[in-house]
Amino acid sequence: MQNIISLKDVSVNFDGEPILNGINLDIKDKEFVTFLGPSGCGKTTTLRIIGGFLTPDSGTVSFEGKVINNIPPHKRNVNTVFQRYALFPHLNVYENIAFGLRVKKEPEAEIHKKVEEMLELVNLRGFEKRSVNRLSGGQQQRVAIARALVNKPKVLLLDEPLGALDLKLRKEMQTELKRIQQQLEITFIYVTHDQEEALTMSDTVVVMNKGDIQQIGTPVDIYNEPINAFVADFIGESNILDGIMHRDYLVEICGREFECVDKDFGTDTPVDVVIRPEDIKLIDANEAKISGVVESVTFKGVHYEMVIEAYDFSWLVHSTKAAELGSVVGISFDPYDIHIMRKMGKKS
Repeated sequence: MQNIISLKDVSVNFDGEPILNGINLDIKDKEFVTFLGPSGCGKTTTLRIIGGFLTPDSGTVSFEGKVINNIPPHKRNVNTVFQRYALFPHLNVYENIAFGLRVKKEPEAEIHKKVEEMLELVNLRGFEKRSVNRLSGGQQQRVAIARALVNKPKVLLLDEPLGALDLKLRKEMQTELKRIQQQLEITFIYVTHDQEEALTMSDTVVVMNKGDIQQIGTPVDIYNEPINAFVADFIGESNILDGIMHRDYLVEICGREFECVDKDFGTDTPVDVVIRPEDIKLIDANEAKISGVVESVTFKGVHYEMVIEAYDFSWLVHSTKAAELGSVVGISFDPYDIHIMRKMGKKS
């Protein structure tokens, strides 16, 4: 797939404070891309730059190979769905969706055809005359999406659009958004601080922090191979420990040596070691290199979440079987469950 949007050395400062630090990013056509990160990381600012609501202090924004820095939002082939849906309260569902088409003065027959297509797409057929004030949050969300899509943009920007919905409805809308994106085959760029949303819907996840892009990759890559401790900690739950990479395929954790699958870190190099809670197995303490005391056991529905105190570290463990509170257990993990990362700030 070819790139539809490219950001090159894009920087933004607000009142002298850096918000984006010269980021570089290519977004491919027909891709579902999610900007993920904590509040203040720069993800919404990046979205606003793509939409034309904000001009970068330096760097270029290109759309299909043409620089668009000075092109206003209404002249870009991009539409936006905001968290607060910004529907017109005095218009019904049909007229909210038709609004952009009427501004463009399209023929009434063409407007009717396109609105009907959108109502079908977002499963709101039969709601045409309904006041938007009488819709549920999920239904209002669908109207906002239909209104944004009816003009057939090449890119749809979504700024935390599910934030106001309850958990069950959010999960339903995650599935719906992915279905709509795949059916229309257009580029969706989505902003969220919710890692589950990012992993569920995206083709590509862009993890951001403090105005920098930390990692770009598929959800599987981001989860299984985090590039640094920030990504590992932000994407799911992790045990992040200090380690020493003695040589290729051999790391020291808690004073014990373990085989791993990583290499090219040099000799006796301090590293961050990531082990996911679900990758840890509890075994007999006498058979383990690392053992500790079970400090807490919490039932989470699908699994038990346990905290094991061992070697001055609180190990988080997820298992379908619960250990006895206060008992001494062994901690075990396979070589491919150990993820080695360079210390933050260390160069390759």
